Amino acid sequence: MNPVVTVQIDGPIARIEINRPEKLNALNRQVVKELAQAFAELESHPEIRVGILSGAGEKAFAAGADIVEMAEMGTEQARQFSRNGHQVGERIEHARFPVIARVQGFALGGGCELAMACDLIYASDRARFGQPEVSLGVIPGFGGTQRLARRVGVGKCRELVFRGHPIDGAEALRIHLIDGLFSADELVAKVDEIALQIAKHAPIAVSQAKRVMRAGHDVPLPVANELEVQAFGLCFGTEDQKSGMRAFNLDPRKPRTFEGR
Repeated sequence: MNPVVTVQIDGPIARIEINRPEKLNALNRQVVKELAQAFAELESHPEIRVGILSGAGEKAFAAGADIVEMAEMGTEQARQFSRNGHQVGERIEHARFPVIARVQGFALGGGCELAMACDLIYASDRARFGQPEVSLGVIPGFGGTQRLARRVGVGKCRELVFRGHPIDGAEALRIHLIDGLFSADELVAKVDEIALQIAKHAPIAVSQAKRVMRAGHDVPLPVANELEVQAFGLCFGTEDQKSGMRAFNLDPRKPRTFEGR
């Protein structure tokens, strides 16, 4: 069985690609399994500071879960498929480095849910987003009923899920589903530029910021603030903090380099 998820480590950037362009990168059991494995394995590469998740070809990030495969599932098989999809989302959310979804084309159903598990979503002006599951007799199963509400608000989430209609990139940007919109010709270069900007910063600080923002999202504010206090203090035990502040004091205009220690 040929791999359907490819991983390329390019300096501080990990490029993870779903490679089923003939199926519009639809998410079947194999894709879900390989995505989970890929993100688990990337944790053992300390040089990685940013991940970019994309789909092969120009037509789709991921057009959804594989309907041909799902049509044959029973109740328990469907529950396991959903659990496996959630596992992928959790691996992305708990990755020690930020993950960017680069969306060119369709990000529907499971594809939209996969993108929403990423820290940032940048899309081309050809992108289309949506949760059309109710038109197939099911509901979002990879986190769409939950992550979508957290990104765009409960009311807009209800509208998108109940109506099941896709929206274009401009509307996705307007409702804050995505973080930036570029022309199709610019998308790859712009996302690379953003990834390199992130990669230049202190990786422990970036990782701690990601962890605290994730963990503090659904807890009372005093608890979340204490998470920030603890992570802030932790950063002061790193070599990056010492060298970064020392370099700033010597010359605020000079770029600083960080070793991740």
